[in-house]
Amino acid sequence: MPSKRILFIGDSITESGKRTDSEQIGTGYVRLIHDYLKTAYPHQSPEIVNNGISANRISDLASRWQADVIDWNPDVLTISIGINDVWRRLDEPKMEQIYPDKFGQIYEDLLAQVRDHTNAAIVLMEPTVIEEEANSIGNETLKEYVEVIHQMADKFDATIVRTHEAFINYLHADKGYKLTIDGVHMNSTGDMLMAATWLKAVKDIMGTE
Repeated sequence: MPSKRILFIGDSITESGKRTDSEQIGTGYVRLIHDYLKTAYPHQSPEIVNNGISANRISDLASRWQADVIDWNPDVLTISIGINDVWRRLDEPKMEQIYPDKFGQIYEDLLAQVRDHTNAAIVLMEPTVIEEEANSIGNETLKEYVEVIHQMADKFDATIVRTHEAFINYLHADKGYKLTIDGVHMNSTGDMLMAATWLKAVKDIMGTE
C-alpha cells in the first residue's frame, strides 16, 4: 500500500466527533476506515487526516481549500460534499442557493487546483441520503448533484465511491433497520456502510485487497 497520507474533507458526516477526539479522526466512517487500515496493514498503514467541518457546502470547501487540502499535499484526497447544498435548498430557501450548475463550477475549480498543485489520487464520494425514504424530495433533488460528481470523476480521472447508490439500494431492501439518527447524520450502521463502500471503491489505488 504505497499511499502515505489520506485526507478526508467534507461536512458533519465526515467531521463526526473529530473535535472531541484526541486523534482528531472522529467517530464516524473516517474512524472505521482508519481502524481497518491500521489493523489490516500494521507495518504500512497510512496517515489519516480528517478535515471535515459541520454544515459545510461546496462553497465552504472553496474558502478553505488552500489551507485544508493543497497545503497538506495528500497522496489520496477524498471529498464528501453535497448534502448541505441540497438540505439548505429545502430547509432554508432564503439562504444563497447552490444549484447543480454552480455546484459543478466550484467543484471543477477545486479539482483543477488539486490536479495542478498536488499529485493526489482523487476519490469522490456521492452524497448519501436526505431522509430514509428512497423517493424523498431530498433524495430526488440529490440525483442532479450525484450526476455532477460523476461528471467531475470522468473529467479528472477520479475514483467514485457510490455511497448514494449503496444507501438507496439498502433503503429499497426495506430491512427496517436505520442508517441515520435523523435522516442525514449516520448511526454506526450508516458509518459502516460508508466505510465499506469506500474501501471497496479504492482498493485499486490503495493497493489493498
